[in-house]
Amino acid sequence: MNSAVPSPPDRPRLLILHGAGDLPPGRERIDDHPALGRVVYATADDLAAKLPGTHVLFVWDLFSEALAAAWPKADALTWVHAATAGVDNLMFPALVESDVVVTNSRGVFEQPIAEYVLGLIIAYAKDFHRTWDYQREHRWEHRETERVGGKRALIVGTGPIARRIGRLLTAVGMEVRASGSHARDGDPDFGAVVLSDIAERGPRGEPTLFGELPEADHVIIAAPLTDDTRGLVDRHFLDLMKPTARLINVARGPIVDQADLVAALDSGVIAGAALDVFEREPLKAFSPLWSRPGSVVSPHMSGDVVGWREELVDLFLDELSHYLDGREPRNVVDKRRGYVPG
Repeated sequence: MNSAVPSPPDRPRLLILHGAGDLPPGRERIDDHPALGRVVYATADDLAAKLPGTHVLFVWDLFSEALAAAWPKADALTWVHAATAGVDNLMFPALVESDVVVTNSRGVFEQPIAEYVLGLIIAYAKDFHRTWDYQREHRWEHRETERVGGKRALIVGTGPIARRIGRLLTAVGMEVRASGSHARDGDPDFGAVVLSDIAERGPRGEPTLFGELPEADHVIIAAPLTDDTRGLVDRHFLDLMKPTARLINVARGPIVDQADLVAALDSGVIAGAALDVFEREPLKAFSPLWSRPGSVVSPHMSGDVVGWREELVDLFLDELSHYLDGREPRNVVDKRRGYVPG
């Protein structure tokens, strides 16, 4: 597989895959780009019909899996850009095995998601939920709350989003650990990185994710969805956590086994779970997660701040300039791993 986009043809054809009624803001900057040929828009329903002859595909329909079905029509495609950080929806075998380069939108979501995680941790520690409930009831009830400083956070993942989370949590005095492919001390954002392993110790005695779980006050899922992480947070994972600990997932829903999580919340195995992502979205109204003790449900919005859609277009145009100039894009995904390394 090539790691660089082949030299573009003269005035390449661009196709933008979008959801019904959801088009990129300020798209005239793309439509009127002087170096592009025809710019075509397609939804999942007509992607296969419009894909032939396309050199560049901009996947604006954030979690669409339509490209897999339309792939046999991709006769000229050299580059796919995703308006997301995670690209698990694009990692089907034919694309992974091809020479088509995939890039993501790393750089847009890191700070907003880190702020979201910090906000959740503070909200839990300071008992804001009951404060708001009691205010509505006009109820005056003094309580003592928890400290944030001095608590231990374990971040599953070491990518850019995880790193930004680590910096913010360190800044408020938390003790931060992360799990990754290589155990090490002295990491500038995490302090210590433990091995992503389900054993209590690594093959050479290294500290591991499952060995670290019993010490964590907050466990934050910030890893890409891969074969290794799918279903990672299951009953055994949750049983290893402190009964006072909370789980926060801002990555991908299928990393957490929702049935096991509901059981853990019901039985008090953990104190709470804040979920921004789910196995299937939107979360059904009858899901028990809406009302479980200690649960916080948000609709996949942790990275979506005012102006985020414009930032996604800005990033694509920057990557497009690299492509048109024959330079390698910045956010090239390692398709075997399913994320941008480094």
